[in-house]
Amino acid sequence: MKKMINLMLALITGLILIGCGATAKEIRAKSLSERSDVFHEVKEEGAPPNGFVDVVIKASIKTHLEGYYLLEPDTRHGKPEYPFVLNIDGQAVTWEVAGQVEDSTKYDEKGGRNPEGGKGMRYVLIKELQLKPGLHKIFFALPGENKSVEVTITLNERELSVLEFKPIYYRYDGRPTFEKGVSRFEVFLNERLIQ
Repeated sequence: MKKMINLMLALITGLILIGCGATAKEIRAKSLSERSDVFHEVKEEGAPPNGFVDVVIKASIKTHLEGYYLLEPDTRHGKPEYPFVLNIDGQAVTWEVAGQVEDSTKYDEKGGRNPEGGKGMRYVLIKELQLKPGLHKIFFALPGENKSVEVTITLNERELSVLEFKPIYYRYDGRPTFEKGVSRFEVFLNERLIQ
């Protein structure tokens, strides 16, 4: 009986890793730059030069603290830094974002369950980039969650745009909770849901 249970656990783990492998391979490939002339990070305030637009990239996730799960494999959950990958039209960057321990209320003001309620590690990414206006293919990933999303957006000249990636967490007892990890992303351009 014990051998059967171990065999089933090994089979399930293998299937999970096979499914995750395709995403991990894609994330690794997209984290490498094919070009370097698509965007640059804005270090100082001021209007973009002629022929460029500013785009603010925002993302925030919360993970459980390190050691939360007894048998959890080595992950990035709860570590001091967490990687965020962005690839725009073939130019890639990986930011290692510092985390802060956060203990937020488990219920919102209406009494509903807060998906990010409880003690965990919060990672917040806010970066301002400059690139040319027009159509752009954007790939965003959290390698630590093995999750990614790809969108195509149009940026207008002389218009600051905000592109935000919001996590949707896996459910536990019918409710989403950060402690179970990121299921997928919702993507907003200037506060309008685009995916």
